[in-house]
Amino acid sequence: MTEMVYGAVPVRDGEPILPKWWRTIDKWSLSCVLILFAIGLLLGLAASVPLAEKNGFPPFHYVIRQAVFGVVALIAMILTSMMTPVLVRRLAVLGFLVAFVALALLPFFGTDFGKGAMRWYSLGFASIQPSEFLKPGFVVAAAWMMAASQDINGPPGKVWSFALCISIVLMLALQPDFGQACLVLFGWGVMYFVAGAPMVLLVGMAGMVVFAGTIAYSNSEHFARRIDGFLSPDVDPRTQLGYATNAIQEGGLFGVGVGEGQVKWSLPDAHTDFIIAVAAEEYGLILVLCIIVLYTGIVVRSLLRLVRERDPFIRLAGTGLACMFGVQAMINMGVAVRLLPAKGMTLPFVSYGGSSVIASGIAVGMLLAFTRTRPQGEISDLLGRRR
Repeated sequence: MTEMVYGAVPVRDGEPILPKWWRTIDKWSLSCVLILFAIGLLLGLAASVPLAEKNGFPPFHYVIRQAVFGVVALIAMILTSMMTPVLVRRLAVLGFLVAFVALALLPFFGTDFGKGAMRWYSLGFASIQPSEFLKPGFVVAAAWMMAASQDINGPPGKVWSFALCISIVLMLALQPDFGQACLVLFGWGVMYFVAGAPMVLLVGMAGMVVFAGTIAYSNSEHFARRIDGFLSPDVDPRTQLGYATNAIQEGGLFGVGVGEGQVKWSLPDAHTDFIIAVAAEEYGLILVLCIIVLYTGIVVRSLLRLVRERDPFIRLAGTGLACMFGVQAMINMGVAVRLLPAKGMTLPFVSYGGSSVIASGIAVGMLLAFTRTRPQGEISDLLGRRR
């Protein structure tokens, strides 16, 4: 009935799945993702060699693993992007429930690998971080609830999504993983804002976050140590932030040369949390700016396509996924240049890590599915007819 009233984009009957997918997909965003993955492998060739030698593996052990993880992530991304929004929603909600249970059981069956935060399940040959898979599933589930609340006599979806968000944030904070907790809260806040939240409520939530941060600073040595290190006017050159800061300064505009960087031999997390420091030292500001442009391109392209979307669920879920993806990249790079406290957050598609890469592939696959061109018309069609 909606298409009869407002019109629709012509449908090509009997069109095969692959040509239809290629015709409707956002090719610019897809290209940016592939380039980011290639950059990740390039940087892994440099950053992972010292770690492989330290652990007694062949020089490119971690690069090969990253390539395998990346292939799995790209396959998951492409398959997910071929799905309809309804199918994406169903699978995302199911995946969210599994990840939520896994996150709740971490204190009993998880491990911290000596890092002081209970975030992983050890499988012997690999590890799984449930919070990485929880994020895209939560965004879709929360968007579904918020969209349902806009229907006549609909459920209180915004209240339900907020309660779910707070429960996830509390579980992440207890690990402790304040970075992921803030990211989940940010994703929910963006969707709530797009859904029409009053500014007074959003300001009140910001005040609650500041209050919670004060409590965490007073009661968590892990949190307080990172905040103190960030606020200190002097950077200890023997810390990760010190090594990263020096590497970025040494790199300059064009870098010191391929394979000539030294920070990878000093930073234990050079291949994950501080991969941007390796990029800045060996390839200079030029490569860093290219990486920033690629992330910006994915987010901006996605948001521009979502602005024209008429389905409230797709608009909310896509906005949450795009903003969370971009903010995670911003946080990772912000930590490396000391604009933000250390968070322990990876750079999507570039940092080493199976859970991070595969979960990012699934999240971007959902985003590409939501931003595909579909035979439903655009919101501008509806607004034009109403005028």
